[in-house]
Amino acid sequence: MPTPYDIEPRLLRAFTAVAEELHFTRAAGRLFVAQQALSRDVRRLEREVGAQLFVRTTRQVALTPDGERLLPYARRVLDAHDALRDAFRPELRPLLVDLNTPGLVQDRVLRRARELVPEQELMARFESGLTGAAREILAGRLDVSFGRYGGLAPALRARLDALLVRYEPMAVILPEDHPLAGLPEVPLGRLAGERLYAGAGNDRTPEWTDLAVRLFAGRGIHLSPPAPLAVGKEEFQRIMAKHRHPVLAVVGFPPMPGCVLRPLVDPVPLSPVSLVWRRGLRHPGLDALRAAAAELGGREGWLDRPPGSWLPDDEPGVPPSVPLTRSGASG
Repeated sequence: MPTPYDIEPRLLRAFTAVAEELHFTRAAGRLFVAQQALSRDVRRLEREVGAQLFVRTTRQVALTPDGERLLPYARRVLDAHDALRDAFRPELRPLLVDLNTPGLVQDRVLRRARELVPEQELMARFESGLTGAAREILAGRLDVSFGRYGGLAPALRARLDALLVRYEPMAVILPEDHPLAGLPEVPLGRLAGERLYAGAGNDRTPEWTDLAVRLFAGRGIHLSPPAPLAVGKEEFQRIMAKHRHPVLAVVGFPPMPGCVLRPLVDPVPLSPVSLVWRRGLRHPGLDALRAAAAELGGREGWLDRPPGSWLPDDEPGVPPSVPLTRSGASG
């Protein structure tokens, strides 16, 4: 293979996007370019490195062995290029921070970070799910998000950094006339035979659906089938009234009309929430978010695990600690 000395970063971005999406149309949309231009850049890169990088058929796109070999080098070059760009900007741009859903603990981290660096602009955004937000981060349309880092695909985690912020106790949202709605907290065993909604079918939240599948395994709790994504309280109330499936949530989830939120116990299931950003990002706002999360978490014990709590097995981004109740029916 000839040694390429001066490959343009644009060509590497085109290659990396296709390698991660394995779909030219989605990769073109992610980069905001025409598919024809993206294909042209990939062909040019193949000529410059002297190797075929993808196998293309009418049904799928796959990396060749040379493509697999190039991918980690391309990611390192792009990370260094982005860090260089950030370091020499004459004026730092606003930091775009995804909070996922209004009213969660992430709001408090952002508020404290703004107090720490009042001269910086930290702009809130509200994506639906960390997987969707991670794609936006890698496309340069978002800087920071919160969520279950360990539930991301390895290809996404390879280009991101994360800081564990909180073990968020999980809860269930019930119609206010549900038989379990009168309980102050709901034992997981009482949900046996129920169908719970946990984002099935939403391609922006597979990390949350995966967490639910692991939690439900062996407990007789079923995942409800895909349903229309409800945006806003009115739509949530309408969908809940129509389908009446309890919804898996966290204890800090904002109140919804016609519903009650009840913590889950026996065991207490935990959702690991991390601050997530593009590897190589440098910004005072990011430093402030990390400091704010450490300050609030240290003061309020956000990383303390309740006795007998549950986390998924072998969770990336979660440090080993004392043994916990793990995946399965025991607890």
